[in-house]
Formats: sequence, structure tokens, C-alpha cells
Amino acid sequence: MGKAAKWKRKAPAASAAKGPLKSALAMVRSNPFEVKVNRQKFNILGRKTKNDVGLPGVSRSKAIKKRTQTLLKEYKEREKANVFKDKRFGEYNTKISPEEKMLRRFALERQKNYGKKSIYNLNEDEELTHYGQSLAEIEKLNDIVDSDSDTEERGTLSAELTAAHFGGGGGLLRKKASSTQQDEEEEKPKSRKELIEEMIAKSKQEKQERQTRRESAIELTEKLDNDWKEIQTLMVRKTPNSERKDKEVEKPKHDEYDMIVRELGFEMKAKPSERMKTEEELAKEEQARLQKLEADRLRRMRGIDEEANKKKPSHVSADDLADGFILDNDDRRLLSYKDGKINIENVEEEKDEEEEGGEEDDDNEEESEEESDNENEEDSAADGHSDLESDLESEEEGAGNKEQKKQKTNESESQNVEELDPKVEEAKSELPYTFAAPESYETFKSLLAGRTIEQQLIILERIQKCNHPSLAVGNKAKLEKLFGFLLEYIGELATLDLPELRTIDKLVLPLYNLCQMFPEAASDSIKFILRDAAHDMEEVLEVKGRATFPGLDTLIYLKIISLLFPTSDFWHPVVTPAFMYMSQLLSKCRVTTLQDVIKGLFICCLFLEYVSLSRRLVPELINFLLGVLHISLPKKRAQRYTVVHPFTPVGKNVELLLVCDKKDLESWQKQNLPLSIVSRLNETSRTEINHIRLSCLALCFDLIKKCAAMYEYLPSFHEIMHPIRILLTQHLPVSDYPEKMQELYHSVLKELEDKEKHYTPLICEKKKPVPLKQYTPKIVKVLEFGRKQGSSKKEQERKQLIKRHKRELKGAIREIRKDNKFLARIQLSEIMERDSARKRKVKELLGSLATQEGEWKAMKRKKGKN
Repeated sequence: MGKAAKWKRKAPAASAAKGPLKSALAMVRSNPFEVKVNRQKFNILGRKTKNDVGLPGVSRSKAIKKRTQTLLKEYKEREKANVFKDKRFGEYNTKISPEEKMLRRFALERQKNYGKKSIYNLNEDEELTHYGQSLAEIEKLNDIVDSDSDTEERGTLSAELTAAHFGGGGGLLRKKASSTQQDEEEEKPKSRKELIEEMIAKSKQEKQERQTRRESAIELTEKLDNDWKEIQTLMVRKTPNSERKDKEVEKPKHDEYDMIVRELGFEMKAKPSERMKTEEELAKEEQARLQKLEADRLRRMRGIDEEANKKKPSHVSADDLADGFILDNDDRRLLSYKDGKINIENVEEEKDEEEEGGEEDDDNEEESEEESDNENEEDSAADGHSDLESDLESEEEGAGNKEQKKQKTNESESQNVEELDPKVEEAKSELPYTFAAPESYETFKSLLAGRTIEQQLIILERIQKCNHPSLAVGNKAKLEKLFGFLLEYIGELATLDLPELRTIDKLVLPLYNLCQMFPEAASDSIKFILRDAAHDMEEVLEVKGRATFPGLDTLIYLKIISLLFPTSDFWHPVVTPAFMYMSQLLSKCRVTTLQDVIKGLFICCLFLEYVSLSRRLVPELINFLLGVLHISLPKKRAQRYTVVHPFTPVGKNVELLLVCDKKDLESWQKQNLPLSIVSRLNETSRTEINHIRLSCLALCFDLIKKCAAMYEYLPSFHEIMHPIRILLTQHLPVSDYPEKMQELYHSVLKELEDKEKHYTPLICEKKKPVPLKQYTPKIVKVLEFGRKQGSSKKEQERKQLIKRHKRELKGAIREIRKDNKFLARIQLSEIMERDSARKRKVKELLGSLATQEGEWKAMKRKKGKN
């Protein structure tokens, strides 16, 4: 009671507090001294003033009202996906009055309905029909389906029937009663049972009549068809050929469009193709194919005929009852375990017993045959002597037949052996289809020894296919070793007295395939070869002071590098060391023999092949070509050029390519220099050596021509090729050379002279010199004190735009802050409402629990008292 009294006392106070607040607000609005007025000292044209006159707090209340209408609405609908759009005409347009809105809406509705009705109504008075019935009546769907009748006239139930079934029967009684009252007032109305019986009888009668009409119609149509067939034979008349031709001519031609459409209709449609197999699947299929071929080859090599092993179907007569079969033996064995494992010894013992049993059966069969023969002989002896002669004759005939059969079998066996011998020899001569990867170089060399180049390629291909990396784990390492073995084998072929360059050329293809499969292993093995070659050259330089050109195997390795790896890269782990090694060969190896010249020219050709795409400048190449031209001149010529190492201006090897024999000069013909000629120079004649010298000079001309075409883009092209141009124009005895050499000389000279300077050397761009800093002050006119004056109108407009942007940015930030504060207040109010509701519910629960506890205690006390 005390708490209730307190609440009653406080309630009037709260209401009293609200009253003065409202009165104070009313006084503020009515009091002119509380109105806020913003006055300006000067009126400025074009400046907009905000809130010149207004009450305090009014603008804030307006802003809050606007936020509740916009921002609060968006906040409440933030998790809702559906949007209600009011598409009523002029609903949110305040400029239109409600009467105008209603009139416009009514006009739009009438216009919409009128357009849908009368757009296709061409003639309103005309009535459309279908088979004599009006379409308007057909659309009413008055037909009723009669499920009881199977005749064509379905859906023709009478009104009485429908009224009886669907109307409950009352309507029919009322209708009959009204009709009887009008016609015969004296007669009594029929009962419901009588009316239903009459209706059923009437419906059966109507159904029977429809059936009879249908049967009569069918009979009439059949009769008409028969009569028509009899008449049709009389009406048949063959048309003459002339009329047929006229008709054929009169046939309309098919349109091209129709023909194309028909062709497209009959065109084959695309079918889904089989998916492409992976590399592993292809490798497995290839391995299975080679294994099958190898099994066939081994079978043919052993002389086993596959067709003889095939069981031929035995002849079965028509009278055979197929009852001569023998049931198979029961091969099932009982499993026995010993110490938790299957006892395999028992199984093996059973197999041995079966084999022994089979042998015993064969022996028993032979013994039984012999016994039967002996019994037959004894029986024949026991018979009379009259049959003895006939038996002897039959025995002689049988013996003769046996001998003939033996001869035939021997002949057939000899023929089979003769037929099999060439097949066996052919199978032995064939290459195996499966090869194991060689583990050492000796085994690899034994596989290829004594084979032709085609067979060697087949062996390498089958080794790769049978030992593909996807087939087993260790195959990758085996094929990586195979690459090293193949490189070593190529080097060995190159070091022979007669190097097999054609074989090496064919072996590059499997080498390339292995390099594509294992690039890292291939690069490591080739780098190892280059490292050894460079180390050998350094050792020779340290010992002798001058190096010699390497053997033919190293030159072939350098050629193979250009085929296996990209040579246009700026830096490559294999090509770059090879590039450096070749440049050292051209700059450090002395040219003392004709073999050295040929090897050096070969390296020059390799250099041009390496830089064909990158077009890098190789100074060693230009220097070596200049030295080759130098050693083709006589000693007495004055020099206006310098010769760099490895060539010397004076010495015994200066005239290494000089040819003085006129006969040799006249008989020379231009031809390519084979690399194998290096090993055959000691066996050649003097004339052939002179021809080789002239061929080297011709090759030098070709290389100079290619260098001129390649390096024409360089700004210093003329300076680079200047010594060669001087040597060609002033020192070379062109008149002594044959005509073909002179033609080649003139083409090279023309190539050098025609290359003009297409590129100017790079120079710094000319700029205006920067003046020195001076200490004279910069004077700027100031029209108004305290204001910065722009240099131009554009600068002033730019500054004004920046100022407006700053003002708008500040206003936008301010509004965003106010929006965030508004949302924070709303969220806080929601949290407080949830907390208050939760506290209220908790209090209610605690109160109910307290009452329950009090009641329970009271009941407990009563029970204790009782």
C-alpha cells in the first residue's frame, strides 16, 4: 500500500512538469523579444543570407523531423528486400488538386479499356461463325460431357436429367407439378421413384436410338466405298507422253531458299568427339602395344604357330545327342591354416599328385590299348584257318595304310618346319619391341653397336616409350642418364677417323626430345662438357702459352647447343657460357694450319646463327674475318690496317690462304666446305688444298656480307667495317681470282658501300640554359590590403572554385556527423527499450517465483500443523 501511495503522489507532479514546458514554448513563440535576428552591417549584392529571422531551436527541430522522414525510414528498412511502389497517378504530386487527380485517373482507365476492346473490331454488326455455329455461343461452353455413352453424340444430357441429379430432385417435382396443374388439374403428381424410373427408361431409349443411327451410318459408308471401288476401275485412263511432258514442264521450280533450308535439315549434326588422352594414358597404351608386339615376336622366334594352337571346332552330326560329355573333376581344395597362415605345401602336394595321376592315366591308357590288341590277335588265332588268309590280307592292307599315313605326317611336319624356319629367322632378325633403360654407357653402346641409323632411332624411341616417367618411379632418372649416354655417343662418333656426321644429324632428334622432357638434366650435362673444355684450354694456355682449336666433338656440341636451347635470350645458363667459350676460341687460339682456319670459320658461322635474332655485336667475329682476309694476301703489300691476336702481321703463317697456281685458280668451283674435311686434309692433293683455300676465302666473303646486313643498324657501323673495306679495296688482288670469286667480291663491296648512316648517334637534347639565381625582389601589385591577387581571371576562378569546394566539403562532413549522431541516438534508444523490457520481464518472473515460493511455504506450514 505504501508503494502505491508513492506512485499516486508522483503522478501529478509529472503532469504538472509538462504543463509549464508547453506554456513556456508558447510564450517564446509569442514573445517578439525572443526572436533571433541576424543583421548585417552592409548589404552585399549576390550574397545569400541564411536564417535571418527565426526562433531558437526551430531549425534543429526541422532537421530532426527531416531525418526521421528519410534517414530513419532507410535505417528501419535496411534489411528488407521488398519495396512497395505506389504507381497511382499524381499521388505524391502536391501541385495537382485531388479533383484533378480523380479526373485524370478516370480518363486513363477509360482510355485503357477502350483501346483493348475496339482495336481489332472491324465490323461490329457482323457475326463470326464456325461450322454454322456462332463463336459467341461456342465460347459460353454449354456442352456437357456424357461419360456414360460411347457414341459420337456425347454431352447431350437432357435438362430433366441434370435437374434430377444436380438439383436434388425438388426442382423437377416442382416443374412437373406446375405442368400438371395447367394441363390436367385432376391428375395427381408422380412420386420421385416413378419420375426417376421414367427418366432412366427415356435415357436408355435415346442411347439405343443413337447407336442404331451410328450403325446405319457405318453400313452406308461401307456400301458407298465398295461402290466407289467398282466405279473407279472404269474411270482409270492413261495420259499420253506429250501431256505428261507438258505437266512435267509446268511443274513449279523450287525456291533457292527452300532448297537451302532442306539441305540444312538433312545436314549432319556435330557429334561430341572423344576427349583427348593425357600423356600418362598415351604412354601406358604405347607400352602395352610394344609388349604385345614383343610377345608375338618371341612366339614366332620359338616356332610356335598361333593358328595351330587354336582349337578347331569338331564336327557334330545331326544325330548327336550330346550325351558323350565328361564331367570335370572337382578341383576345389580345402583351405588349411598353419600358425595363422595358409598352408601352401598342401596345395603344391595336391598339384604334384594330380600331375602324377595324369601320367599314370596316360600309362594305363597305353597298357589297355596294348592288351586290347593282344586279345584281338588271340581271338583271330583261335578262329578257323579259313579266315586266316582274309585276316592276313586285312593286316597287310592296314600296315600299308599305316605306312602311308606315317609318310604323309612326316612330309607335313617337314613342310611345317620348312615354313617355320624362315619365320623364326625373320623373328630373330627383328628388333625387340621392349628395351630396358641402360644403366651404363657400355650397355648403351652394345644396344646400338652394329645397327643401322634407322634401327638406332627405333631403339632409342622404344627405350623412351617403355621407360616413360609416368609408368614407374625410377624411369625419370634412367632417361636422364640416357641423355648423357647419347651425348657421349655423339662425341665418340665425331672423334672417329671418318666421323659419321649423318648419323649424328639423325641422333639430334631423340636428343632434342629428351631435352624437352628433362631440361634441367640436359643443361647440367652440357654445362659439364663446356666446363671441361674451358678448363682444358686454360691448362694448355698455362703450359704452352698459346691454345689450339678443340676437336670436332666440341664443335659439334656447340652446334647442338644452338638447336636445343634458345640463343636469343639476354642471359641463358647454357648458351651464355657457350658464347663466352666461342669468343675465347676466336681470340686466344693461334691460326697455324688450314684446319684451324676451317674450324675458326665454322665458329664464325655458329656466332652468326647465335645472334641472328638478338643481332648482338661480336667483335671477335669481325676481327677473325679481317685476319682471314689478311692471310690470303702476299707479304709485300703495304698495310694501312692493324691485325689483332691471334693473327700476326709477319710470320711463316701469313700466306696461309694465298693461291699462286693459275691452273688451280681457273679450275676452282664454288662449293660448300664439309666439316668432315678437317680429318682428310693430310690425304688430299695440292690442287684440292688450293681449292679448299679458295672456298675458305669465298666463305669469308659470305660471312662479311651477312655481318654487313646484320649490323647496319649500329651508329658506328662504318667505323667497325672500315678496316675490312680498306683491305678489300686496296690490298686484295681481285684480278688474279676466278670470275665467280670476283662476282662475290663485288657483291660484298657493294653491300658495304650501300649502307648509309640511317641512325644518328645519340646526343643530349638541347635545353635552354638555366640562369643564375638573383637576389632582386619580386614586386607584385596589391590593390586591396590583406587579399591575395591572382595573376589572371582563370586563377581567380580557380581559387573561388577551391573555396566553394572546401565550404561544401565542410558542410557535407558536418551533415554526416549529425546523421551519425542521430543514428547513434536511435540505436541507443532501441537498446534501452530492449533492456527495460528485459528488466520488466525479469521482475515479473522473480515476482511470480516469489509468490509461488510463498504459497509453497504456506502449504508446507499447513501440512506441518496438520
